[in-house]
Amino acid sequence: WAYPEQSTYSSADFLRRAVKWFARRGIRLGIRHKLIRPYTPRHNGKVERSHRKDNEYFYASHKFFSFLDFQKQLAVRQRQYNAFPIRPLHWRSPYQALSDFVTHH
Repeated sequence: WAYPEQSTYSSADFLRRAVKWFARRGIRLGIRHKLIRPYTPRHNGKVERSHRKDNEYFYASHKFFSFLDFQKQLAVRQRQYNAFPIRPLHWRSPYQALSDFVTHH
């Protein structure tokens, strides 16, 4: 989901939507919030690399003329990204990994 601002509200809203999306598919998520020290590679290195790549390949290289334009361009980027196989998912795409997860739970 696209949000007009980055805030604790939008983060919490995103989690609520994700939990509902999985619940509609019969999957219950137990999400726990745990504070970690900043710059702890074993905990947040993957997230930081993902944010850096998102910025490099999308945010820094695109222009958005309105929030609606941003939403449309983000939807295209998400479809491309989620169809691309990646090493952390054993060379499956996020779509494939999600499908496997939903099928087996």
